[in-house]
Amino acid sequence: MTIHFAAVPNKTILVAGGAGFVGSHLCDTLLEQGHRVICVDNFQTGSIRNVMPLRNHPNFELIEADICQPLSVDEPLDQIYNLACPASPPQYQADPVHTMLTSVLGTTNLLRLAQRNEAAFLQASTSEVYGDPEQHPQQEDYWGHVNCTGPRACYDEGKRAAEALCFDMLRAGRVDARVVRIFNTYGPRMSPDDGRIVSNLIVQALRNDALTIYGTGDQTRSFCYVADLVDGLIKLMNVDPNPGVPVNIGNPGEFTINELAEMVLSMITTSSEIVHKPLPVDDPQRRRPDISRAKALLGWQPQIPLAEGLARTIPSFASALREKAKAPARPTRSDATMGVEVGLGH
Repeated sequence: MTIHFAAVPNKTILVAGGAGFVGSHLCDTLLEQGHRVICVDNFQTGSIRNVMPLRNHPNFELIEADICQPLSVDEPLDQIYNLACPASPPQYQADPVHTMLTSVLGTTNLLRLAQRNEAAFLQASTSEVYGDPEQHPQQEDYWGHVNCTGPRACYDEGKRAAEALCFDMLRAGRVDARVVRIFNTYGPRMSPDDGRIVSNLIVQALRNDALTIYGTGDQTRSFCYVADLVDGLIKLMNVDPNPGVPVNIGNPGEFTINELAEMVLSMITTSSEIVHKPLPVDDPQRRRPDISRAKALLGWQPQIPLAEGLARTIPSFASALREKAKAPARPTRSDATMGVEVGLGH
């Protein structure tokens, strides 16, 4: 099978959530490819530090804005990536109403912006749409096993609704919308207080704190290095024709949380020991993507094994912790954006 990708020279591309962990890596790669990048972020969970190295790049613009409000951009757009939403349980549960609105109202606003510009649109969905899955590994045609009223519903159901909006707009011929379902991703620029398992264990080991494992630790996850994910996002955006179906992007290598913890302990000199705490509500027991569709439609599969990815990631956390220890106080939001070109409020 021959896979065709649309030619993408000199595009103007908007990345919502572009100051976040994944979004900032996407901005970097798009700029390296020669595109103009407009980064939109409200800095709720994104960090100005992630995009500070880009502030003087001639093809980069930063707009501080909340996509829950209609967004106006004073130039034609060719592509829009929507990565704007808190992605870890502590983050999205901190303001669950805003999380839901970001997925539903925010996605609606960006889809309308895409329609006005006749821009291709990529929605970052999540493996969380599968809930605590009864199918393993998870294929895209699995409808999921989600608690629609539980504490994770603001994220899970918000992303499911965003997918529905995208496919409705696609079927109506209004937007060239594509949907990626992202599985656990890790790498440099994850926040030390991100709250997901990779960041939790690495930070605890670096601090010589106890490594916290929830439940028995026999639950499994699949971990995709961020550079592999970004490659998959760009391939899905540019494949021609639009697949018209959601596509899993993740690393099918499956590890128990206990195995991950032991790997972290083997890579960091630490006095940390493992402690167990009760499992959170609705925490999935098994999670592994079936990436057959990504292989067939995009020619994509991950290249970075977990041990190599962790070796690249740990120094980033060590550096972030050193910087945090030196900082007298956390900068305010206005301080964080000072000196950077800022447009509408995300």
